[in-house]
Amino acid sequence: MFEGHPSWRSIIGFYVKGLFGVLLGCFAVALVTSIANDEVDAGLVTVVAAIGVAVVVLAGLIKRITTHYTITNRRLHIKRGIIAREIQETRLQRVQNVNYNQSLLQRMLQVGDVDFDTAAGDDYNFVFAGVANPDEVVERVDRATHATAPSGLGDEPRTT
Repeated sequence: MFEGHPSWRSIIGFYVKGLFGVLLGCFAVALVTSIANDEVDAGLVTVVAAIGVAVVVLAGLIKRITTHYTITNRRLHIKRGIIAREIQETRLQRVQNVNYNQSLLQRMLQVGDVDFDTAAGDDYNFVFAGVANPDEVVERVDRATHATAPSGLGDEPRTT
């Protein structure tokens, strides 16, 4: 019913923070080299900037690609990681509430976090983070839960 990764737009915040960190690192290298040599080592600052940008871009890409969300007609799945693997699953029947939230930046980027309240309680965090069009994900979960619910137990009003 749904299969996907966090949206590429959802990692823009990660990139901004990472690039800000690279900028601070370059500033620190420039400061240290200017103190030690009375002159900024532009070549070293350039190397630090290039390596930093490459690491940030690669880390964001890996983070996005290695997170996989799936909604079937019976289960919700979250798979994360390459070497160390984390897999979260729950039966669709255990989903009690589905909510999504979006910060101002997420609304501008049309992404959000879909939070599933399950019968496991508050200590079990089941979130599809950074998905595109979170309202559509909520609607698909709603359709899936109504399709699997025993007759008479759904939220549909009864007609007499």
